[in-house]
Amino acid sequence: MPRLYRPEEIAETLGCSAWWVKDRARRRLIPHTRVGRAYRFTAGHLAEIIRIHEEPAPQSVQRTPPRTHQPAPTTTSSPTGRVPQVPMPSAQRLQARPPRRSQYGSAA
Repeated sequence: MPRLYRPEEIAETLGCSAWWVKDRARRRLIPHTRVGRAYRFTAGHLAEIIRIHEEPAPQSVQRTPPRTHQPAPTTTSSPTGRVPQVPMPSAQRLQARPPRRSQYGSAA
């Protein structure tokens, strides 16, 4: 019969909290066994948890050459020397939604 580990023991091995282990088991995101109402884990479960959360090796990153700053052209299109303003689209005003419950209302 394989040895069953408690969530606290798995958490100590993984370097996380027991709450995290139980929460992931409850949401069925990590393999586990239920004994009554308790979560238990085998060595195979632990190996699978590690495999699931393993990050792949980083790929070799190709660096792009640094961009050189090119100044904007200094042409003027109006006789005053100003650049014409581009009209901005009208912004829509945000409105708050009504509260779901009255904060200080009577208890129902």
